[in-house]
Formats: sequence, C-alpha cells, structure tokens
Amino acid sequence: MSADRPNILILMTDQQRADHMGCAGHPLLQTPNMDRLAAEGMRFSHCCTCSPICMPARASFISGLYPHNHNMWHNSGQLPEHEESIFRRLQQAGYRTAHIGKSHYYPHTGQHLKDHEPYMRARGFDDLHETTGPWATCTTNSYMTDHWEQLGLLQAFREDYEKRRQHGGVAVWPSPLPEEEFMDSYIGRAAVEYLEAYDSQQPFCAFVGFGGPHEPWDAPGKYATMYDPSAMPDAIEPIDENPWVPGEVQRAYKRSRHEGLDPETIGAVRANYAGKISLLDDRFGDILSVLDRRGWADDTLVVFWSDHGEMAGDHRRLHKSVFQESSLRVPLVLRWPGHINNGQLREHLTSTVDIPATILDMVGVDAGNRSQGRSLCPIMEEPLADWRNAVFSEICPGPLGHVMVRMADWKYVMTARGDSMWLGDLLSDPDELNNLVGHPAYEELEGELRDLILRFLSSTQPRL
Repeated sequence: MSADRPNILILMTDQQRADHMGCAGHPLLQTPNMDRLAAEGMRFSHCCTCSPICMPARASFISGLYPHNHNMWHNSGQLPEHEESIFRRLQQAGYRTAHIGKSHYYPHTGQHLKDHEPYMRARGFDDLHETTGPWATCTTNSYMTDHWEQLGLLQAFREDYEKRRQHGGVAVWPSPLPEEEFMDSYIGRAAVEYLEAYDSQQPFCAFVGFGGPHEPWDAPGKYATMYDPSAMPDAIEPIDENPWVPGEVQRAYKRSRHEGLDPETIGAVRANYAGKISLLDDRFGDILSVLDRRGWADDTLVVFWSDHGEMAGDHRRLHKSVFQESSLRVPLVLRWPGHINNGQLREHLTSTVDIPATILDMVGVDAGNRSQGRSLCPIMEEPLADWRNAVFSEICPGPLGHVMVRMADWKYVMTARGDSMWLGDLLSDPDELNNLVGHPAYEELEGELRDLILRFLSSTQPRL
C-alpha cells in the first residue's frame, strides 16, 4: 500500500447530538470506542451542522458547498453530475474509494439501490455496498433487505415499522430484529468485511454511513434495556415567551412543539436513543479493530461526524430541523497518530462544511476553487491561530426558509424575508429559554446580526 498518503476512514452516524458521548460529558452513555477516538485524536465540541436536515447536510459534505449553493433543501433532489465531490478529488489523487451503508445523496424511494450505482460512481465511488436509512427501508430494497429476506426477517421489519407509523403516540419499543442483524450491525459487518478483504496497493478512503441513532426508537435486544428511562437526564423544558416577542414568532415556536410529550415518554425516547448509540459504538470498535489487526491504525486518518443532532424531548420537541443546540451541534473527532495531537479538545466554532476541506488538506489534496469550507488544520496545530467568530446554518429556501448565525455568545435566526425569529444570549442562557427578539434593548444587535447573515450569503456564492 502506498506510503505517500494515509488511508481515510470516515465513520458517520445519523442524527447524533454532540453531547451524547461519554467523552462529551454525558453522565450515563457508554461509548468507549468513540471516547477512544477522542483520547487518541482531537474532538471539536462546537461543530455545527450547516443544515439540520439529512440530505442538505450530506450534500454539503460531498460537495463542500453550503445549501444555498448546491440547492438541495429537502430530502429530495440530487446533485448535478458535473458537481465537484470530495471523493472524486480523492480518486484523482490515487485513492480507491468505497461507500458502505447509508448515503442519502439522492431520494431513497422505490427502486433497488443497485439501480442507482451509476449515479454513485459518478460522484466518485469505486466500491459500493449501499443501504437505505431506517424509514426508507420500508419501501426501497438494497443489499441489506436482500439479506434480510433470505433470513426471513424483512417482513417482520416492515410490519413493525408500519405498526410504528400507525401508532397514535411516540412509538418506543425494541426492534423485532436480532442484535446481529439490526441495520447498524449489518452496516458495521459490511465495513469489517470490506476492510478485512482489502488488498489493493492504493490507499483507501472508506465512507461508512450508519442509519442510527436516527429514529424510530427501535434499539434491539440488550441495547433496548441498557439504560433506565427514569434515570436519563431531564429534557430542557420550554417556557412561555416573553411579552416583547411578537405574537407570530411565539405561535411559530409553539407550533413546532410536541405538546403530548410527558416526562415518562421523553425518558423512554432518551433511553432507547442512548441504546442505539451504544450499539453504534460497539460497531465502531469492530471496525477500529480491523485497523489494529492489519497494522493500519497509525497510517489511517479516522474522521467521525454526524449530519445533525436530535432534540430528544428538549423544548418539548423531537427530531431536528431547528437551530437549537440539541439539533445544531454534532460530534466531530479526528484521529491520525503522529499527525494529530491526541487527547485534545478544540472549542472553536466549526461547521460540517469544513470537514471535506480538512480531510483533503490533511492528505495533501487540493480542494478546488469551489470549496466553501475552511480547513481545521491551522487550529489543530495552534489553538490560538486566527479563526472565524461565527458559523451559519440554513433550512429551506423561499418564504419558509430560516438562516442562523451562531457566535460564541449570541445566536440569531431570521426568515428568508428578513424577519427576526430568535435572539439568544448563549453565555447567560445556554439552555436557550429566553428569546430576546423584539426587546428594545437589543434592536441594534438584531440589525447587526441580520447584516452579518446577509454578508455571509452574499460572500459565499460559488466560484465558477
């Protein structure tokens, strides 16, 4: 195998919040392998998604562009064939690229995923073992559903999901699948088999996309009972809006709440969610063990990240698609022994759009003139290096769109029309309970942050 460049292993979970790891301070969650990566590498505690929706965030990762440039705003559409890709860049530099597990760079509806392999190859993948995410598995077949059908498990899986779909409340019960055949166990096993069999002289870039801990709350077997719902940390409770907040803003936030959530249900959701993360952590351990056995650990850049977080009952909300910290912040850990100082933490404001730029920079590959992320290498080498003071995230275009700017001390959200929706002081109000929009004392600050967003949007047009 070439000694010129390291192998690259990208481990991506789906919908994992930044604070749900032992190394991030969660009081109960058992994640020894995620913690090991952080201890042997560097963790970024304030990595924010550039869009808290699956496909827009993933499109930004593969293209290096913000959503307002690649124009994938919902879980639909696809990147143009000519669009640049981190994986094509790596191919051109001599890497053999593999995609294992969930991609979601195009809608997973109807056809067998094998029918989309030409699309995936055009984005820069040599080897493919693609699966859907949890819900799309109900209607779309893949190598995984073929395997389940052979074992007589597919019908039970789909009947269980239909039962969850029709359930009147929040569906929290174990998967009917055995632990070893659960979606993330299947994906982890496929990754292990790929790495065990790899015999090319080319360095590899293997992207492993897991389907969890994305809902539904269906942890299997022992993982469904690993955590006591009554012992899980309490969710952040919403409070009534302040009197200065405009009525339409108050109504918009209340519409997005799951008012039927009670503490018992939230505890069950959080315990099941934690169980799915511990299952993922075990699969991380299986994959990292292959690097150890094959003598590749020192010659492999490992990148662990997630596309967005999960509200998990905070502010009486579930899922994502909002800019509160539980939905916005994601894990980001990089490990490359001898090249990244181990056991260090960076609290700098970083974005998921920075991840492809960082990977390419670390392995000496040009990111091209369209990449809008910023390599993290300067702050990895010197924490006092000059760095940005704000990150941005966005949801949907047009009248329904919202854009966020987050700084160390302030967070501001506005609509595409320029209407203020949220202004929060993150230093005095880290739980985001106090909306300052409309308060006379902060009118000037609102205007400054609105202008900051407009400058961001105008300055991040793609270079042709």
